[in-house]
Amino acid sequence: MEKTLNLSDVLDEIQRNKNVILSFGVKNIGVFGSFVKNEQKISSDLDILIEFKKGMKSFDNYMGLLFFLEDLFQVKIDLVIKEAIKPRLKSHILESVTYAKGL
Repeated sequence: MEKTLNLSDVLDEIQRNKNVILSFGVKNIGVFGSFVKNEQKISSDLDILIEFKKGMKSFDNYMGLLFFLEDLFQVKIDLVIKEAIKPRLKSHILESVTYAKGL
């Protein structure tokens, strides 16, 4: 049986790969959704919230980071840019996000 990732695993892995993640222009990265609530399953996608450094938001950086994270975690990633959160979801997401330290 496969081991299900948990929030601590995800944050540790982000920390271990900090330099690669920063190379995509990331200012902040955090986890929200089922992983924060400890309701994830093997089939769950991983909800990640990012904020890019000024002038670093681009299609290439977004897609490069998305592919890197999907390869790293071997799960589907829902990669959300902080400034693009739908207004009706914004407060819910921002209240529940757990940010990786040092990014």
